[in-house]
Amino acid sequence: MSLLFSPLTLRSVTIPNRIAVSPMCQYSAVDGVPNDWHLVHLGSRAVGGAGMVIAEATAVEPRGRISPACTGIWSDEQIAAWKPITAFLAEHGAVAAVQLAHAGFKGSTSAVGDGGVADDDGGWTPVGVTDVPFREDYRTPTALTEDGIAEIVADFAQAARNALAAGFRVVEVHAAHGYLLHEFLSPLTNTRTDGYGGDAERRLRFATEVVAAVRAAVGPEVPVLVRVSATDWTDGGLTGDDTVQIAAALVRAGADLIDASTGGLNRGPVPVGPGYQVPFAEAIRRKADVPTAAVGEITEPAQAEDVLATGAADLVLLGRESLRDPYWPRRAAAELGAPITAPRQYARAW
Repeated sequence: MSLLFSPLTLRSVTIPNRIAVSPMCQYSAVDGVPNDWHLVHLGSRAVGGAGMVIAEATAVEPRGRISPACTGIWSDEQIAAWKPITAFLAEHGAVAAVQLAHAGFKGSTSAVGDGGVADDDGGWTPVGVTDVPFREDYRTPTALTEDGIAEIVADFAQAARNALAAGFRVVEVHAAHGYLLHEFLSPLTNTRTDGYGGDAERRLRFATEVVAAVRAAVGPEVPVLVRVSATDWTDGGLTGDDTVQIAAALVRAGADLIDASTGGLNRGPVPVGPGYQVPFAEAIRRKADVPTAAVGEITEPAQAEDVLATGAADLVLLGRESLRDPYWPRRAAAELGAPITAPRQYARAW
C-alpha cells in the first residue's frame, strides 16, 4: 500500500491521507473576513483529494495581518465567514486546518508588492521584537513590551478557540518566515536584553508560551502543529541543529507535529531545488523524536512517496504545486496505484 495514501492520526483527528495543502496567503480578504474566493480556493483542493487543507496565515489580531487583505480570526464576523468554508472541506473528506499567525515587523505590507502600507491606505504601525524594521521600505515597528507579549499570547489562545468555533479541527502556530515568533527565535533579529531575548532559552520563551496557551485553549483532543524556519540560511542565524532543540521544546509545550520550512529573514541566496527542505524535516523527526511535515519543491508523486518511505517526514505539504494542480492527489493515486474516493459529481472521471 502507498504510504502517501495511508491515514495519519494526531490525537483525536485522523487525516485520511498524508497529503496536505500548505497555507498560502491569498490577499483577498476585506477587514480580515474570508469570502467566496477562499471557499473556492480551499474547497477545490478538498475536492481534489487532499487529506488536510490548511487555510492561509490568519491573523490573531488586526496588527497581526501581513497586509490589509489578509484573513483574520479575531471577530465574530470572521468566525461566521469561515464556517461554510470548513463545512465544505469536511463534506468533501478533508480535515480543515488553519494557520494562526502574527506578522510582526512584516505587518502593514502591500498585498501586491513589497513595502509598507501607509495609514491612509489601510495600514498600521506594526509591532516587532525590536524597533528595527524588516527592511528600509517596510514600516518601523514598535518594540513589544512584556505586557504586549502577554496580550499577544492571549490573542493566540482566543484565536485558537475561535478556530474551533469556526469548524477547524487542527490549528497550526506560525513561527516561521520572519514573522513575529520567528523574530523572537532568531539571533539575527532578537537583540533584546530582557526575559525574551539573549540566550537561546529566552529567545524561545515567547513561542513556547504561545504553543502552551494554544494547547490549553483547544484541549487535549485537538492537534497543534507548529511551522518553523529550520534555518535562516545566514551566518549567525538559526541552524538546523538549533531547530532540533527548538522543536523539542515546542513539543514539551504541547505541539504534536513540526512543519519544517526555512528562511524568511535571510539576506542571501537560498539553495532552492527539489525537496531542498526535506532534510530539515528528517533531522527534526529523528533527533527530536516528533512527527514532521515536509514542504518545499515537492512536485512528483514518487518523490512524495519517497519522503515518507525513507522516514524523512510523516506528512507532505504541497504549496505551489497544489496551485498548479488542485487535483494532484488524484493524479498521485493513479500513478501509485492507490485507491481514492471521487466526489459523486466527478465519479466518471476516476
